[in-house]
Amino acid sequence: MSESIFSAGTDVIVGRERGTVIDVRATPAGKWVFGVETAEGEVRYFTEKALRLPEG
Repeated sequence: MSESIFSAGTDVIVGRERGTVIDVRATPAGKWVFGVETAEGEVRYFTEKALRLPEG
């Protein structure tokens, strides 16, 4: 698996929103994507480059 610090349960920031990683999947092209659930309950998938850890 990716050597990422993003795993299920990690709090992240995507753009201006906060969310929690709930799913990690590999694409057919060999990239890792992370399913992030926002406070509104919406789930979207992002690459590792789109995710940031909250400061603090």
